[in-house]
Amino acid sequence: MIIQETSLRGVWLVELSPHPDARGYFLRTFCAGEFARHALNTDWVQSNMSYTSVRGMLRGMHFQRDPSPEIKLVQCVTGVIQDVVVDVRKDSPTFGRWLAYELSERNHRALYIPAGFAHGFQCLSDDCRVSYQMSSAYDPSLSGGVRWNDPDLAIEWPLSNPVVSERDSQLPVLSSI
Repeated sequence: MIIQETSLRGVWLVELSPHPDARGYFLRTFCAGEFARHALNTDWVQSNMSYTSVRGMLRGMHFQRDPSPEIKLVQCVTGVIQDVVVDVRKDSPTFGRWLAYELSERNHRALYIPAGFAHGFQCLSDDCRVSYQMSSAYDPSLSGGVRWNDPDLAIEWPLSNPVVSERDSQLPVLSSI
């Protein structure tokens, strides 16, 4: 497991190392000791999985507000996604900046997303399953988000004309939150 800092403070790319044999491989997806050495969260209180059947579907950009913000550890376990995070911490020098990484069942990457970041992804293949480890339980009263196509963010989604839920298409732009 290799844990690498990114250009956005608090976001870490986690390169998972499969151990192959004749049966397939074994893969450690989390190690409290490794995460603690990088001062990352090791207390996951909720695990979630999303399934998206259609290539091009876009989910996001979501976050959870104080007093119970979410830290996430995200991995694509089936298929391929473009995973995107946006810094929504108003006091941050990187407020409004975004990063994107391809996560897939083949590249064995995970993304560690701290509190204060909006998160979303676009499916680059059919049948995507995305696993989330969460530091806080979901609280719908604290749910927030920013619009995936906010012109001020100018996120470069790989597939044009994505399929977006009604809820996600109605999220506000970053400047209004």
